[in-house]
Amino acid sequence: MRKRKVKQAVAMVLLIGLLGGCASKNPADDPTRAAAKETGKKETTLAADTTKAEDTTKADNDVKSLLNYMVYRPSLASSAGAEEAVGSLLPSVEPYTVEPGLSNVENLNQFYLTEEMTSKLGQNGFVVSSSYGKEFFEIYESNRYAQIPNFVTVDSLMHTYHVYFSYLLKNVEKEHLTGCVEQLSKRMLNDSIAQYQQLAGSQWENAAKRNVAFFTVGAKLQDDSVVAEDYVSGMVEQEMDAIRQASGISVSQITGENEDYTQYIPRGYYEGDAGLESYFRAMMWYGRMHFAQDDEEMQRSAVLMTKALTDDSEAYSLWEGIYAVTSFFAGASDDITAFDYKQVLDAVYGADASTEDLKTDDAAFQDFCTLSMSLPDPQINSIPIEDGEENTILGFRFMGQRFSIDASIMQKLIYSEVGENSGGAKRMLPDVLDVPAALGSEAALSILEENGATDYKGYSENLTKLKNGLSKENETLWSASLYAGWLNTLRPLLEEKGEGYPMFMQNEEWAKKSLECFAGSFTELKHDTVLYSKQVMAEMGGGFNEEIDDRGYVEPEPLVYARFAKLAASTAQGLKNYGMLPDAAEESLSRLATMAEQLMEISKKELQDETLTEEEYTLIKDYGGNIEHFWVEAMRAEGLSEEIHSQEYPAALVVDIATDPNGSVLEAATGNPSTIYVVVKVDGKLRIASGSVYSFYQFAWPMDDRLTDSKWRQMQGIQPNEGGFYENSGQISQPEWTESYRCNYD
Repeated sequence: MRKRKVKQAVAMVLLIGLLGGCASKNPADDPTRAAAKETGKKETTLAADTTKAEDTTKADNDVKSLLNYMVYRPSLASSAGAEEAVGSLLPSVEPYTVEPGLSNVENLNQFYLTEEMTSKLGQNGFVVSSSYGKEFFEIYESNRYAQIPNFVTVDSLMHTYHVYFSYLLKNVEKEHLTGCVEQLSKRMLNDSIAQYQQLAGSQWENAAKRNVAFFTVGAKLQDDSVVAEDYVSGMVEQEMDAIRQASGISVSQITGENEDYTQYIPRGYYEGDAGLESYFRAMMWYGRMHFAQDDEEMQRSAVLMTKALTDDSEAYSLWEGIYAVTSFFAGASDDITAFDYKQVLDAVYGADASTEDLKTDDAAFQDFCTLSMSLPDPQINSIPIEDGEENTILGFRFMGQRFSIDASIMQKLIYSEVGENSGGAKRMLPDVLDVPAALGSEAALSILEENGATDYKGYSENLTKLKNGLSKENETLWSASLYAGWLNTLRPLLEEKGEGYPMFMQNEEWAKKSLECFAGSFTELKHDTVLYSKQVMAEMGGGFNEEIDDRGYVEPEPLVYARFAKLAASTAQGLKNYGMLPDAAEESLSRLATMAEQLMEISKKELQDETLTEEEYTLIKDYGGNIEHFWVEAMRAEGLSEEIHSQEYPAALVVDIATDPNGSVLEAATGNPSTIYVVVKVDGKLRIASGSVYSFYQFAWPMDDRLTDSKWRQMQGIQPNEGGFYENSGQISQPEWTESYRCNYD
């Protein structure tokens, strides 16, 4: 059984700089990079003389680790200034009521509403109904032609960011990272072969051999013509077979640990593109394969890997470039990397130590093993482990998957961090609502209580600790990557809307509708970063001639829009720094940020009961065309044709976000966008405005059949199945908690 190693965290500054070997920039010229290296060396040297701390309680360590984890990571996507842009706004919308039968709503004749829809509109001020089209912009364009007031939603804006985020990341991977990873794999393979030849006959021979096998697999996953050395061909072929079959959990021939080979099923936007599928498998290999610290043989492999990488300047430049860019999008590694081990190696062996020195100085290796135990614990377990073992296992990964706030939250709220419930069941999979609950959503907590989550031993206690810790503002935590910035943008949705807000926001049903927006956007975030984000695993033109007043309304969430504007600007600035932002994309991101700023100003006016300008009402009316622009630009990059249709590229998608090693995964998904109808007040009169919102799903599914977007869309009847027919299987329903504010046409 593995035992937790209680220790003092060493303050390690991760190296994030320009792209290095993947771009025409010299990383050595970056003063920030040099300072980070120097700081890391000093802090590690100091740590060598530090006595390990006395045991502290596990719960306190968990919360402290979660909150401080990103302190040693650079700030990449700050939302600083968003609160100042909103200002000290006090919502003061004059109260209004909706009469029975919507008799005081002036444009009722523009809609066909069922009795149930009319009832919910009158009671809550809004209702969500059946989908309209396959993409979010379509209802807004339909409204413009029919002169129906638009209701601009946070959902539609966040979906637009997802469309552009995935487009940019995919472009970076295809144009830059795919080739860099292949180059890196082959250089590391050659370096590892040289190490094996040098270390043959020593106690380091097996570790060197293991590394040759490891990098042969990584190289072959992108280039099948790579030939394995005779002495590792058996290991390589077994691993390649397991990856190709992707059928379940089995013991890796490389590490001797259980590995979940179903993770190598290409999904997300990687599915269907041969080059990206190969890149997906190679990066999944480098992100998941784990060299445990409590196994000396694995430690030797990690040391040799670190030495080979850092002694080869071109390989190290490639590694740094890949790591830096992917960290900008998805966050820093949750596990120890070569940068961390390099600092310890220099402290123990000296910066100029050779591979030959490793053979002759076993005492130094023992010192390395001791000192490396002081490096930070991972927060997220992704390895299948036996019942009773610790749920985070310390170790090295070559290009470790990334820490995320949500996965760390979920880890604390599943088995074995929480115990059995009163019926003896274990919580093997989390709930998406765990994340907003930990971020302070009372609506999410209420639903979780109704569904029995708080019946699990320790769940409520762990959730309370998480809520208390995360309630404190931590700019470093929320600005660590675009991933973190995306989550931070959604956080204001979770705040209760009381007096002074429009009547449709002042009820429990709106709080749940906002939860669905959070969950839908969160699903898109996980989908776009499925390769990088570490997954938790439990222990085992024109209109009518008639003049119609079609002035619309913006969902008044000014802080969301302010943070969104900062996020769009950070996306552009970061990629520009890496030399990976095309001019057209820079212009589009600037337009996206400007539009968010305009929506923020409109929201502020709405919450003060001020009449908008003609230009602002025009922006709302033309909103569908504006967001369609971003969608068309992203979809056209697929290069299939000039004519782009939403039927070919629907919004619906699916992603697995957690694994029960007993055989299932938690899938989160979105379907076709739904339509929301809202009673709003414009210039003192009530009218119905409509817009698009997420349709969110979550469900358990067999792990050996991790769903792809194409299969999910076929299940939903959105795209034809293999027989060419559109058929909704009907086997997956939305969560029950969404039913109270939704209606479907009979």
